[in-house]
Amino acid sequence: MPTRRWLRRVVAVVVTVCALVSAVRLAGPAATGPTGEPLGVVRQLSFLRAQLNGKAGDEAQQQFPEGYFFIHALYGLSWVEIGLRDPAGKRAAALREARWALRQLDSPAGRAPFSANLVPRHGVFYRGWSNWLRGGILGLQTAGQRQPSELRRFADDSAALGAAFEGSASPFLHAYPGQAWPVDSTVAMASLRLHDTLLPPRFSKTVQRWLHGVRQRLDPRTGLLPHRVDAATGEPVEVARGSSQSLIQRFLPDVDPVFADEQYRRFRDQYVTWPLGLGPAVREYPDGMDGPADVDSGPLPLGVSLSASVVTIGAAQIHHDAPLAAALAQSSEFVGLPVDTPWTKRYAFGLLPIGDAFLAWSKAARPSVARAASPPPSTVSPWWPTPLLSILVVVGAAPWLPALLRRRQRRRTGIRGL
Repeated sequence: MPTRRWLRRVVAVVVTVCALVSAVRLAGPAATGPTGEPLGVVRQLSFLRAQLNGKAGDEAQQQFPEGYFFIHALYGLSWVEIGLRDPAGKRAAALREARWALRQLDSPAGRAPFSANLVPRHGVFYRGWSNWLRGGILGLQTAGQRQPSELRRFADDSAALGAAFEGSASPFLHAYPGQAWPVDSTVAMASLRLHDTLLPPRFSKTVQRWLHGVRQRLDPRTGLLPHRVDAATGEPVEVARGSSQSLIQRFLPDVDPVFADEQYRRFRDQYVTWPLGLGPAVREYPDGMDGPADVDSGPLPLGVSLSASVVTIGAAQIHHDAPLAAALAQSSEFVGLPVDTPWTKRYAFGLLPIGDAFLAWSKAARPSVARAASPPPSTVSPWWPTPLLSILVVVGAAPWLPALLRRRQRRRTGIRGL
């Protein structure tokens, strides 16, 4: 009997402590922001580097078609963001780590999933993300510090992308043979705009031509860039989806802030949801529509894509939608099961490092080329955590209620005995 009572107390303490920690994470300062080092991101990157030195890249490749490439690209881009946020303290480390990541993209393993027969070579996904990282590395340096070889490669790759867009009847280039996704061309186009901020401008007409073509091929249901298009014509073949929209909204302000503002407001109206009224999340399919899960979306509980919800942290931050960015970041602290040490931080117990890469990159988001047109009106109440905090109070108190009721009953019995 004493042993059973002791076990009940241990369980009660564990449940209460977990509820208290969750409440602190939920109500604490947001793990993101427009300036300074976002809370825990450098420690996340320390964890990621250790994983990438092991088998994390190969494991990510088994989970996603571009897993090896993506996890290294996001690692490098996160360091670029950190270096630009903290030039005095972190720029040297950021430059070193971003260059290391770029070497992995340039390796046979980084290029393996992508066809060399596409235009541009290896396809727009590979060339767009690589070029964005190259530009970021140059942006970490002053004009006098930039290495001629890095400048030439960035200029040459940008020229190849520009020529591919100019020679295409569709604004959406191939990522794989016979397959095109607008999000990939959006990243590539943003890299051309980045080129024109770092080097003598040459792609303004290419950008305007692209925007004209995009506006003619929006998804008719949502008014947004579609998820997938006909590879030959660029016409929509799949409705806009949260997993690609969250990335598009991250990059589009650097292409055209005014068009991006229009698109972001449409996206937020149709995809940001509050499942069970407990907190913000992002749907994979627009409001009123359901669809199947896949490797891009991940599982879809209540229609919500966890990957889209994470990436939207960065999109909201770049659009100066600080309340939504903060709420999504706080939600990630609540549901992501972070494990903190003085040296590292990982989510979901570190079981999915590519998830950490997306989250670190999203929390560190900042505009690279242009500022968003204007902050959108907030749709997030400052009291949004209240329902979840109420549930946590109940959960934390529940294990102690039976003992409290028994003690109260004994007191009443004692009083009646008098």
